Amino acid sequence: MSTKAQDSLPFLSRLRYGAEALAFFAYIGFCRALGLRLASVVGGFVGRNIFYRVRIIMDRARDNLRYAFPEKTDSEREEIILEMCDNLGRTVAEYAHLDKFSVHGANPRLEIVNAEVGHAAIAHGNGVMFFSGHFANWEMMPFVAAQLGFEGGEVYRPQNNPIVDRWLVKQRIKNGPADQIAKGPRGTRRIFTLLRRGKAIFLLADQKTNEGIAAPFFGRDAMTTPAPAMLAIKLGATLLPASNERLKGSHFRMTIHPPIVYSPTGDEDRDIYALTCAINDAVEKCVRARPSQWLWIHRRWPTGREQDQVRGKRALQVLGGNGVRVESEGSSLT
Repeated sequence: MSTKAQDSLPFLSRLRYGAEALAFFAYIGFCRALGLRLASVVGGFVGRNIFYRVRIIMDRARDNLRYAFPEKTDSEREEIILEMCDNLGRTVAEYAHLDKFSVHGANPRLEIVNAEVGHAAIAHGNGVMFFSGHFANWEMMPFVAAQLGFEGGEVYRPQNNPIVDRWLVKQRIKNGPADQIAKGPRGTRRIFTLLRRGKAIFLLADQKTNEGIAAPFFGRDAMTTPAPAMLAIKLGATLLPASNERLKGSHFRMTIHPPIVYSPTGDEDRDIYALTCAINDAVEKCVRARPSQWLWIHRRWPTGREQDQVRGKRALQVLGGNGVRVESEGSSLT
């Protein structure tokens, strides 16, 4: 949101955003003063002892884990949640130090596995979409890619607070792609342009979207954005799954997995659905590999009344009528 647009907000909204930003920047300033290593330690403590006790959010994580891993015991699932909270607390604290993460230097904090897979995909010239989920500190994937020479843009969902959102964008640019692409019609046009130039796009594909299509995730239909599948089919871009994991403290390993292989049949609706399922499957495999590295607090699956709506959409898809199309470059990436 621009400063001009922000000024047009109601007074109470501006007051609320200002108060939220003040609290956020006070914590960020505190973490900055601590230095990266100590800030991450303090963040982990906050995660385990404060975030973990926010019952309404943690109960959602427990429900999600029960559906995803019914074979695990309650204590095993609780260990996953506790480690997730530790990671979340560290991630928030690390926002104060995003300029310090690099794959270079004598003691790099970022490492890459299978970089050659990414370089080979770029060499094909049709553009590459690196997609991942909220693993470990999810800001690291575009950092690693940009520092290894993968030119392109990062897709992000703007924060509700425009003051915090502008600050976050500036922090991402310090070590990641300069091209920060907000989700929406204008962002989709920019993605089209970059992919057609053979560049890379970095995005997270693990969140619920009401405008999406119902595709299985851990055996249950979840509303999923069809945009990556649409773009891959329309432009012939490569889809590369990537995962990130926290090693010790504030050190991370990003892994590029083999590309998703797909052959369009000419039935666009069915092709988009099949490829979206493949994307969900790739993310699920990464989650299963290290469950505690994923952010389980999302409302990833429908509940209550939403389930009837999802069943309706799923029935249309089975009949080949999901109605998703890439009509123009103005289509929205949601």
